[in-house]
Amino acid sequence: MNPKAIVAKLTSESRSYAATRRGWLFAHRFWLLRRTSQILVLAIFLTGPWFAVWIARGNFASSEILGILPLSDPFIFLQSIAARHKPIALSVIGALTITAFYFLVGGRAYCSWVCPVNVVTDTAHWLRDKLGLTRDRKLDRRTRLWILVAAFVASFATGTIAWEFLNPVSILQRGIIFGIGAGWGIIAAVFMLDLFVTRRGWCSHLCPVGAFYGLIGSQSVIRVTAANRTDCTDCGACFKACPEPHVITPALKGTGTHLILSGDCTNCAACIDSCYIDVFQFANRLSSEVGSENPQTAKPA
Repeated sequence: MNPKAIVAKLTSESRSYAATRRGWLFAHRFWLLRRTSQILVLAIFLTGPWFAVWIARGNFASSEILGILPLSDPFIFLQSIAARHKPIALSVIGALTITAFYFLVGGRAYCSWVCPVNVVTDTAHWLRDKLGLTRDRKLDRRTRLWILVAAFVASFATGTIAWEFLNPVSILQRGIIFGIGAGWGIIAAVFMLDLFVTRRGWCSHLCPVGAFYGLIGSQSVIRVTAANRTDCTDCGACFKACPEPHVITPALKGTGTHLILSGDCTNCAACIDSCYIDVFQFANRLSSEVGSENPQTAKPA
């Protein structure tokens, strides 16, 4: 058996042990919460066109909740500015509201708790493991930053919100509501990329929305902490479960802070679910001693 297969087998056994020891529901509690959140957010946008119950009018890019609360994706808002569109007060308020919210809970929490395309990519990753596909063509994570810059340049050059022509989130939403024919090809391409080309290819390497929220998320208040890292058994389950495993090492194996501070962290809590000895938990960075050596100083939120 090759080394990759051995690691995958041991990690799978460790995760199964976590579920066996703590119970399936306990070992998947945050996964279930994330899926519930994603379904509820999508349902809010579907009740209007499907049942004429307008909880939200608009889409993931820009909407109004109950006719009162404006919400605007700040990435889309900044593209509109680059396209030289005159901003209206509601869009400014909506963009600031979303920015403040994600600055609090973690910028890339959008990726794991809201974005419906995350379900597509997670399914591809699950199927990849089930099929035993180990080929992983390396992509530069900085590519998503270049795509982010390109979106602003294209918006400026064309006078349009350029990313919305390719945005899988908007395409998926329109497809569920109206059916979009060839537009499903983009969703299929994202799925096939993650399944056959590279692990977490879209979310971790290409998506500019995740890159944008990662910039905000690097300073967010709510973080995951390896508060009990001295109890770690090196089973590797957290690294296997995490969509951005490189963010774990400094907090789990470093000598400084126990907080996961990287903007790449999605606050998905997969590491919490997968660890049967509770090494990880959510924390408030403002009440934690960031530079402490003591594993008990990372106080839970």
